[in-house]
Amino acid sequence: MDGLGIDLGTANTVVGSPSDGIILNEPSVMLVKSKDPYRAMLVGAEARELVGRTPAGLSTVRPMRDGVIVDLDSARAFLKAIIRKVVPPWQLALRPKGVIAVPAGATPLERRALLEVGQEAGLRKVALVPEPVAGALGAGINPLEPRVHLVVDIGGGTAEMTAFCYGGILAHQSCKLAGDELTSALYHYLRAEHGVVVGELTAENAKIHMHDAGEQSLILEGRDASTGRVRLVTLSTDEVAEALRPTTTEIVHALAACQEELPAQAVCDVLAEGLIVMGGGALLGGLTQLLEEASGFPVKVADRPLTCVAEGATRCLSQPEVLSAFAA
Repeated sequence: MDGLGIDLGTANTVVGSPSDGIILNEPSVMLVKSKDPYRAMLVGAEARELVGRTPAGLSTVRPMRDGVIVDLDSARAFLKAIIRKVVPPWQLALRPKGVIAVPAGATPLERRALLEVGQEAGLRKVALVPEPVAGALGAGINPLEPRVHLVVDIGGGTAEMTAFCYGGILAHQSCKLAGDELTSALYHYLRAEHGVVVGELTAENAKIHMHDAGEQSLILEGRDASTGRVRLVTLSTDEVAEALRPTTTEIVHALAACQEELPAQAVCDVLAEGLIVMGGGALLGGLTQLLEEASGFPVKVADRPLTCVAEGATRCLSQPEVLSAFAA
């Protein structure tokens, strides 16, 4: 194993290898026993299937929040289990190198926690790279060239707007309202406007399916808040978009604040290149149009918005000059 590039995200964890490309893309969830909360029984998709339906004595845990570590022990157990899923047992003793993507707005303490978790989980020579930079690199952009690139990375826990040029960050804004808050907004909308209580996974899947539904309606299953009986509710994609509007508006405001920090000359570069959107939020129906109308910049979705951050972190293993320039 010649190293791992890791996007340890709030919603999903993606791992890449220089020789094999993306080798894991699974939810950042683990199943633990209540009496032994720091030993993962299941991780990823298998653990996510039990969200909202765990038997007594078990619980599902998400070790990341807002793109950073919530609990060191949980994060260590999760990352160790992930590494064991992708690294053959006979190579574990060699301790593969690792590059981990970290939010550009992470504090020094949060960065140190991530380095510590990576090393204790079995990696060596752990390096950190800002997520927007890694995503741009994975999308085919050279972050060291002398022109400005503006990236909007909308993940599960945070939305970041970052402009960089020639190995340095020019402007940055972070918004804590992102994918998880979009799911929560839809959950509360259904309860308030339709009197229906749905599960977390149901709300999340409805948000995701907006990208595929086009003009179609979504049928959701839930429980009547008054009677407890099973109910079905039909939502148009326009109604889902309206339910999510308060959160998407906050993302637009953060982008506007980032634009205000841009040097005047940078505007020309972004107009020519376009604003690049990545992360799970890039697939949310209508959001790219909203960003384009609000910013005035042409908006492009990265070719692989869900995996480009891990791809860029993986490329950093063979491009140490990027790590040196953007050392986090």
